[in-house]
Amino acid sequence: MITFITSMILLVLGYIIYGKFVDKTFKPNETEETPAHTMKDGVDFVPMNSNRNAFIQILNIAGVGPIFGPILGALYGPIAFIWIVVGSIFAGAVHDYLTGMISLRFGGAHLPALASRFLGKSFSHVVNFFALLLLILVGTVFVTAPANMINDIIGTETSYLTIVLFGIFFYYIVATLLPIDKIIGKIYPVLGLLLILSAIGICIGMFVIGNPIPELTFQNMHPQGIPYYPVIFLTISCGALSGFHATQSPIISRTINNEKDGRKVFYGMMILEAAIAMVWAAASMSILDGDTLNELLQNGGPTAVVNKIAIASLGAIGGTIAVLGVIVLPITSGDTSFRAARMIIADYLNIDQKVLKNRFMVAIPLFIVSFILTNMDFQLLWRYFSWANQVTASIALWIGAVYLYQKKTHYIIALVPAFFITSVVGSYIFYDPNVGLGLDIVISNWIGIGISTFLTVLFFMKLADNNTDKNKVEMDRTDVL
Repeated sequence: MITFITSMILLVLGYIIYGKFVDKTFKPNETEETPAHTMKDGVDFVPMNSNRNAFIQILNIAGVGPIFGPILGALYGPIAFIWIVVGSIFAGAVHDYLTGMISLRFGGAHLPALASRFLGKSFSHVVNFFALLLLILVGTVFVTAPANMINDIIGTETSYLTIVLFGIFFYYIVATLLPIDKIIGKIYPVLGLLLILSAIGICIGMFVIGNPIPELTFQNMHPQGIPYYPVIFLTISCGALSGFHATQSPIISRTINNEKDGRKVFYGMMILEAAIAMVWAAASMSILDGDTLNELLQNGGPTAVVNKIAIASLGAIGGTIAVLGVIVLPITSGDTSFRAARMIIADYLNIDQKVLKNRFMVAIPLFIVSFILTNMDFQLLWRYFSWANQVTASIALWIGAVYLYQKKTHYIIALVPAFFITSVVGSYIFYDPNVGLGLDIVISNWIGIGISTFLTVLFFMKLADNNTDKNKVEMDRTDVL
């Protein structure tokens, strides 16, 4: 109980203290017009107030990540709390803030365009691939997850295929193609409130039941002996650090009314997502013991755990309402996943999105590919999503580090988490036998650290060369004068 309450307090203090420091480091300009005004098109560039943007952002970034990830991470025991708190304050919220604000400074640009500007034009093609891969995987995961949960509620009378094809996909197509203020801007504030209330309900129910929440221990309690490093940092991504957010923040950077809103909308909503993750991780450890949790995950997956916790905490009726709140999460991230994918492709191919026909032309192939992928095993799909997700996070943090370095300010706030998560994804791809090479964990960890070290050296060398070239140009200009 003490660990849980302390963690929640630390998250609030993280927003107040470190969030203010990050905001001060970036130096938002309150007098500069944002892209929502200068590039207003009535489709994607639409000015909205900070409260509406905040609700849309939390639903964009949340998905099932801050629920499924912490549930899977709870198998490690209370040590999972450390990554949620430390990761969200010093990595995830910094990541979200920087990607959103840098995008805002450059006309609402998406991650590939930012990579082209700060990491090199040739590298932007790689980022395009990873961003689109991630968004399609996210969209697919966020079709299958709510479909499973809906099927669990209504039983077998309605087929899984019908739910996927005629329900969720239909909504995704409509929400992806229509102007952002027509559906997303109107219903997301209401759904955002439902999301928060469902998390509060689970939290209250957990306390009412009275089962103790385990206190912090550094022991790895995973029943299968899976190592904490690097696996938990991919298992718990949304709720701590998630590259998916780097694809979503630029959507809101196109609707931000004033740069001063950035801390609340980008940094603050990541902290709120971490609080939701804490609730589900704590509930998984409190209401279920490790063996029961592992058995439920093996037999029914995370959706079975969600149903079990919700009903145990709130009863049959309240639990069903809470599950409906959970179902909202992936659906409201799935639609913006496809929306972001449409924007990225349109920007890359320079296709005007004011015309509805053009939006159809870009979006429909995405839905066809995603529908085909729904036939993949969910667990395998989740593993690929997790790795691609954190690779994208590392790219976004390196972009943030370059931007802050060029601005001659505290680039260390992005460089340290960039180094860390790069070592994690490097280690994971060499270690994991399912999506990687299956090497020894110690060897894999050293390879991951080596990759991060190499990129850090390259970071300083490249920027030092750029500074030398810039100084040379300035000297040449002086000679001419």
